[in-house]
Amino acid sequence: MRLRAWGTAVLTTVCAGLLPVAPTAGAAPQSSGPVPLQQLFNNRGVSDNATPTEADFDGLGGSLSAQDLAAAGWHPGRRLDIDGARLTWPRPAGSGPDNVVAHGQKVRVSGQGDALSFLVAGTRGEAKGTGVVRYEDGSRSAYRLTAPDWRTGPLGKKSVALPHRNTQNGQIPKRTRLSTVTVPVRPGQRIASVDLPKATGRAALHVFAVSVHAGTPGWTGTWAASTGGRMAVGPWDDRTVRLVAHASAGGDRVRIRLANTFAAEPVRIGSASVALQATGAAARGKPVPLTFGGRKEAQLPAGAEEFSDPVDFRVPAGADLLVSLHLPGTVTSAPVRTQAIQDSYVSEPGDHATESSGSAYTSKIDYWPLLTGIDVSGGPGSVVVLGDSVTAGVKSTQDGNKRWPDALAARLREQSDAPRYGVLNAAISANRILSDRYSGDGVSKDTAGVRALHRLDRDVFAQTSAHTLVMAIGLNDLRWSASSDDVEHGMREIVDRAHARGMKVIGATLTPCAGECKPAVDARRVAVNSYVRGPRSGLDGVTDLDAVVRDPLMPTRLRPAYDSGDHLHPNDVGLKAMAGAVNLADLADLEP
Repeated sequence: MRLRAWGTAVLTTVCAGLLPVAPTAGAAPQSSGPVPLQQLFNNRGVSDNATPTEADFDGLGGSLSAQDLAAAGWHPGRRLDIDGARLTWPRPAGSGPDNVVAHGQKVRVSGQGDALSFLVAGTRGEAKGTGVVRYEDGSRSAYRLTAPDWRTGPLGKKSVALPHRNTQNGQIPKRTRLSTVTVPVRPGQRIASVDLPKATGRAALHVFAVSVHAGTPGWTGTWAASTGGRMAVGPWDDRTVRLVAHASAGGDRVRIRLANTFAAEPVRIGSASVALQATGAAARGKPVPLTFGGRKEAQLPAGAEEFSDPVDFRVPAGADLLVSLHLPGTVTSAPVRTQAIQDSYVSEPGDHATESSGSAYTSKIDYWPLLTGIDVSGGPGSVVVLGDSVTAGVKSTQDGNKRWPDALAARLREQSDAPRYGVLNAAISANRILSDRYSGDGVSKDTAGVRALHRLDRDVFAQTSAHTLVMAIGLNDLRWSASSDDVEHGMREIVDRAHARGMKVIGATLTPCAGECKPAVDARRVAVNSYVRGPRSGLDGVTDLDAVVRDPLMPTRLRPAYDSGDHLHPNDVGLKAMAGAVNLADLADLEP
């Protein structure tokens, strides 16, 4: 059987800018036909700290600092991989026009994928406008672009935040930010050009880069970890971290994804390797070195990610992998996924990435820094589970891989009626749909993540070959006083945005929590579950986790045999029962 293409893209997006700002002197004249974006640059947004009057980004004399950008690793001409898209920071940055104030200009863009990615900023407020995507077959589709303001937009949606703003009177310590936003396009059709939006109102929409968000044929995501925040670590000075990851799907080649999400400065990777785990930090056989663009080393700019080059390495389905990263510099903070429910390891000083022995790894950590994904060659694609601590496996057995998405992956491996998809766990403990726990910037002890609505592009849509989303989130919103109506609206936005990207969405009902939650919370939970089970949700299927784990004698609480003891998180047995509730036929539309 084969996967049938599902859904029709609904075109929406996010971008910001200022409207009538006078183009910088020397800007290229408009052309009637589509031209490369750089030929349309008409505004200078970046200035040297010593000569801030050379740029006027917002029409009020404000600009971005060239030195701050360099400190973040955003050098002119630097390739930036962000949320699965490959963008290039403009070469003229700091020496001439470096962005275009969007007003309907025609941009030459080519390629085929599921979305367009724009690197943008708005000035004088959030900018909105409608543009057009033109395809090689002569058809077209409209898209809506909304961009956060460069000074006040939500940090949870930004790609990079800079610590200063340059003004005509010098530099001031006020944050500025840039954002990457996506526009769904018609899947399977080659793009010929894009008409930039005409922003409405007084805000201007500035575009620095645009590219096609291409698909990932030939790869399946086998493991993922969502970054919940940036926290203090170590400090690690010339150390190697050896991270343990449990593969869902198998394949004959492998690559890893590293991400410097929420960071303020670059991080340097001295070397990296992958191996099968024997016990603890010890590898089964000699670890296989990984390269990045043919190089042993890699530097991850702030907010960016990097895939390793594919390497021949057999990953058995359900195997435990060791991914080792040598960090040659001093690392005092890192983007992390906490509540890993998995021991990983940190070495004594030195590069120990290719050592089979675990003897150099003398300390343990219970979180995953920097590593956000592992892909294997071939396979039918992957399913993403968006969730909170219940999906993260909190209270399950340490190092046991008893999270319910792990049990779902095991079910898929043990049957032959449905494809054996990879299962990607996009859970963050304590995460919410509607509000941020972590601000999206800076070092913090709170690593419960930005709101799900702000992390969809990164943690769901950018996942390798992901075609189905299982939405298992919302209880924390209710526990922190959100109304059932607000949670339902947030869920519907997730569904609509996933459908716009051609993904199928399976909704999971929220599990009971009497004994930990107040009765008013449970009443709102019951209302949300009624919505999930009903037709208004727009879901393509429902996994009724509530029905599986609730106590038949008292439906507001977990079944005692499934309760870990805190009345909120199921134990290993309960998590396995949750995985058993998923109808495997719901995970994708299949044809004989």
